[in-house]
Amino acid sequence: MIFNGHSDILSDINIRRLNGEKNVFRNHYYEDFLKSGVTGVILVIWTDLEYLNNPKKRTMQIIQSMQDEFSEAADILNIVTEYQDLYKGNKDDKINVLIGMEGLAHIGSNISLIEKYYNDIGLRHVSLTWNEKNLLAAGVNGEGGITNLGKKAIAKIEELGILLDVSHLNEQSFWDVTTIASGPIIASHSNAKKLAKVKRNLDDEQLLAIAESGGLVGVNAIGEFVSDDKKKRNIDTLIDHIDHMKNLIGIEHIGFGFDFCDFLPKHTIGLPDTTTESIAIKNLVSEADIPNLIDKMKCRGYSKEEIELIAYKNYYNLLKKVLK
Repeated sequence: MIFNGHSDILSDINIRRLNGEKNVFRNHYYEDFLKSGVTGVILVIWTDLEYLNNPKKRTMQIIQSMQDEFSEAADILNIVTEYQDLYKGNKDDKINVLIGMEGLAHIGSNISLIEKYYNDIGLRHVSLTWNEKNLLAAGVNGEGGITNLGKKAIAKIEELGILLDVSHLNEQSFWDVTTIASGPIIASHSNAKKLAKVKRNLDDEQLLAIAESGGLVGVNAIGEFVSDDKKKRNIDTLIDHIDHMKNLIGIEHIGFGFDFCDFLPKHTIGLPDTTTESIAIKNLVSEADIPNLIDKMKCRGYSKEEIELIAYKNYYNLLKKVLK
């Protein structure tokens, strides 16, 4: 079984449904999930670049598209709101879905919306910001740290039993979170800065802090997060990141957070739409390619038990601690 801790599929579902499509997950993703053994995923609500000046509008669009899609796909998707739901989904041969929010700019100063989303749409994962600075925190493109409002948001997130994700925070906000949060934190789609210096990767001290919180790091398959050298953006180098984390923080703090997004229009992620090259690493560009990674991990000496921990058990263990 595979649990993917970060996916932007909801953005694609929204774009396609706004263009008149239905059953997007079933028609475009379900077969690849089955083929690769992905039985669980965090699907995030994310405001793409062209809507950063009106994040609430985009968020409402995605929520509506998501709810319509989930209604159509009720026979193949299982929405997880409590820990036991994972086993219900597995028993019923459905894909387990946790609903996340990648950034909370759209709530403005209204912290009560976190609980509303918890109750109304089953929100169980949150990052305070994407790359921007908002009223709660600063992302990697912003300056400053967690605000007083952000502290209240973290308290509410932990009270409700929602996964707190630090993948997009700048360093000051990251370290603020480690002093404010009382429970596990995750970096759902980040790699080791020691091997790739992109600013959203984590240095060794940050990796250790996440492990000390009881959380985990989901390794990211996007090329620039894997290596500064384009020639080394491959599965072997991604496994080097896993090796580094295993030796530094222990295998029980590693998961998958692939961040596949080749399906998105390139301008939504800041690239020219004429770009044809995949931004993911070679031979790992979608769910269909995950067996390529698993096979390479076996060749590199990872045991069945170690692969299972990284593939899904570490996330299951974390969710058992966090979900109420």
